[in-house]
Amino acid sequence: MRHAADIEIALAPRPEGISLQRWLYDEIRTAILSGRLMPASRLPSTRDLAQRLKISRGTVLAVYAQLDAEGYVHGESGRGSFVAPELPDLLPGPLSPDSGKKELGGNSEDDKCKTRKVVLSALGKKLSNTPFSMTERSLPAKAFRSNQPDLAAFPFDLWKRIASSRTRRLRSKFLADGEACGYKPLREVIADYLRSSRGITCSAAQVVLVGSVQQVLDISARLLIDPGEEAWIEDPGYPGAHYIFAAAGAKVVDIPVDSDGMNVEFAIKRSPNAKLAYVTAGRQSPLGAVLTLDRRLAMLTWALRHNAIVIEDDYDSEYRFEGAPLAAMKSLDKADRVIYCGTFSKLLFPSLRISYAVLPEQLVTPFTAALSLTFRHVALIAQATLHEFIAEGHFGRHVRRMRLLYAERARTLRQAADAHLAGLLKIPDITMGLDTPAFLPPGSNDREITKIAAKAGIESFPLSAYSRTLPARPGLLLGFAAVNPVEIESGVRKLARVVGQESYNRLN
Repeated sequence: MRHAADIEIALAPRPEGISLQRWLYDEIRTAILSGRLMPASRLPSTRDLAQRLKISRGTVLAVYAQLDAEGYVHGESGRGSFVAPELPDLLPGPLSPDSGKKELGGNSEDDKCKTRKVVLSALGKKLSNTPFSMTERSLPAKAFRSNQPDLAAFPFDLWKRIASSRTRRLRSKFLADGEACGYKPLREVIADYLRSSRGITCSAAQVVLVGSVQQVLDISARLLIDPGEEAWIEDPGYPGAHYIFAAAGAKVVDIPVDSDGMNVEFAIKRSPNAKLAYVTAGRQSPLGAVLTLDRRLAMLTWALRHNAIVIEDDYDSEYRFEGAPLAAMKSLDKADRVIYCGTFSKLLFPSLRISYAVLPEQLVTPFTAALSLTFRHVALIAQATLHEFIAEGHFGRHVRRMRLLYAERARTLRQAADAHLAGLLKIPDITMGLDTPAFLPPGSNDREITKIAAKAGIESFPLSAYSRTLPARPGLLLGFAAVNPVEIESGVRKLARVVGQESYNRLN
């Protein structure tokens, strides 16, 4: 056995913000795990170590006691403290690039374990393939960021006042678990809003609050689709739905889209026995078409006859620039076959993370149970703040104000495009939403143009990324809602140079 005089603990300097006790604990523990302090070695006495480090003996005693409790050291009465005589031979840690080579004994069973990587399940591989960015987006928004409202125009001071007031009046019930389906007063005002603005007759009991529409798709797919069963998806269409349904084991059936929205007649002929249909009826994503009445009725009739469910994702059609917002397809749903989804992320701000679904009555209980199992519930205080924001009339006023602002920016984009992009990029009439498709000449490479535009400081998204099995019309998705008019003008001129150069290179 080594004596105390033989033991020297090399300690790294203490970083700023780390307490003495935490620093000393980490240093001794690391020395033990790395083998610098050998098993059964005697540690310096608490008095000697305290004097050497010029710290209180109480701090050293506390560190030794913590290490003893965790099994790294043990004390012997009258003899001192010792490193535990037996430590694991293999401690978990990151694999080195050379792990498993012969010099490490790569043929042994232990070395084989060292080289093993985590293997994802088939479902895990699908879930790890996301179409969404996993990093935060910078502010302010650049031209032409899509799928985002103008955060600078949000009444932050008003929201802060409501949140502060809500916090001051906090009661103990807001510190406990909430209902899995969501805060009832918020569900009630959402039901009222949908009756007046979207023509949907529903009760608060049918409204379920979630973290995102993506969560509605995930739970619905798992509740309603067995592996191998079919689900309709628009093509081109929202990638998030495709990935979720595929992960659930569905056979995704791509349905073409035209100026009248999803081709329901084609879908019924191609896949009459599908269990689920996903549709952006109010404003097709990404092309912007409105699903016509005859196709809405045909889809509802199909769903009833084939015992299927339709998911209607109404992601931003509140922003209709001429006239009132169109009635939702759910307003026609007399047979209760439609799950209607909406989100406050695009109406207010993305980090709020509160969305909702209006469920058929038969799905309320299983959906809420699945939500409780997988997620529990949305943060209760945030729900209460949103409730007051809506109940006091601020939400309605904000949407009306943003509708005017976004309409002005849509006109700015259209006028600038007419002046600088004629013959290069065709933008259809912009009647609603936060963004618009812009079509390139046939043969253009929209993915390459997107990359070149990014180098010029322009954010855009290739329309071909929304397509899967059907031929993609080349184009870009251009957001205008989050971008001020000056940036829109400047962005159009930059984009004209990028597209013009690409067109010249393609033709020559």
